[in-house]
Amino acid sequence: MSSAATESVDQPTGSAITADAPVTRAEYCAVAVADTFAGDGESIASAFGTIPAIGVRLARLTVAPDLLLTDGEAHFVSGSWEIGADPHATEGVVIEGWSPFRTIFDLVWHGKRHVMMIPVQIDGHGNTNISAIGDYARPKVQLLGVRGAPGNSIYHPTSYWVANHSTRSFVRTVDMVSGVGTDSARAAGPAATAHHELRRVVTNLAVLDFGGPDGTMRLLSLHPGVTLDEFHAATGCAVHVEGEVPATREPSAEELRLIREVIDPRSLRDREIPA
Repeated sequence: MSSAATESVDQPTGSAITADAPVTRAEYCAVAVADTFAGDGESIASAFGTIPAIGVRLARLTVAPDLLLTDGEAHFVSGSWEIGADPHATEGVVIEGWSPFRTIFDLVWHGKRHVMMIPVQIDGHGNTNISAIGDYARPKVQLLGVRGAPGNSIYHPTSYWVANHSTRSFVRTVDMVSGVGTDSARAAGPAATAHHELRRVVTNLAVLDFGGPDGTMRLLSLHPGVTLDEFHAATGCAVHVEGEVPATREPSAEELRLIREVIDPRSLRDREIPA
C-alpha cells in the first residue's frame, strides 16, 4: 500500500491565501484532526465533513503515511488531491486496490478503520445521537437513523467532528444512543468493551478526549482565541478539566503549505469554519 515515498504533493495549484497569512480557526481544526490520526498505520481513514477530509489527507502526508484513503467510491488510492476534485483526474493519484462494500465490513469487524463521524448530540461519556431529536416514540425531528454508528463505535477507533460547538450538540443526555459511549459500552459487557476506543472530539472551539474520571470527556486544548468561560458556556455536559488548558498547537509552515496549496487551495474549509 501507499507510503510517504509514493505521495505526490507538488501539484501546481494556486492559493487565495498567502503563505504568511495568519492561521485561521479552520486550519487549527484541520491540524487537530490530522493529529487524531497520527500513528494509525495501515488502516482505512473514513472522515465526514470538509475539515475532517482535509485533516486525513494532511495526516497521510505528514504523521500517518500508511493511512488508506478511498476515492469516495470503490477504490483505495495513493497520492493527494484537492478537496472537491476528482482524484482520478489528478496527476499523481494512483489506484492501489479495489474496495467493494463487503471489504469495508471486513475492515470494520477487524478494527482496521478509524472513522470520524459528525454527531447531532454528544454527551459527557461520548454517547452520540444521529437518529432523532425528542421522544423516540414521537420525535420532533427524524434524522438519519443509527446507520453504522453502533458497529463503528465498538469495533474500531472512533472520533467525532463538531463544526458548531454549542449546548444543542453537547448535551447532558442524548435523546437516543446511536454511537456507543464509555458508560454504555461498560453496561453492555465485554463484547462491547473489547475493542471500544473513543479517540478524540475536535470542534470549532476545542479538542477533547475521554481520559476523564470514569471515561468521561476531558478538555485537551482550546483553539487560540477561545476562553475557558466561552467553552463552558457552549457546553451542556460536564467536561473534566485538568489544570491550565493549553492552546491547540500551531500548524507548521509545511502543514500550512499543504493545506493552502495542495489539499484545499479554494479555501472550502472557511465555509465550514469561517475565518
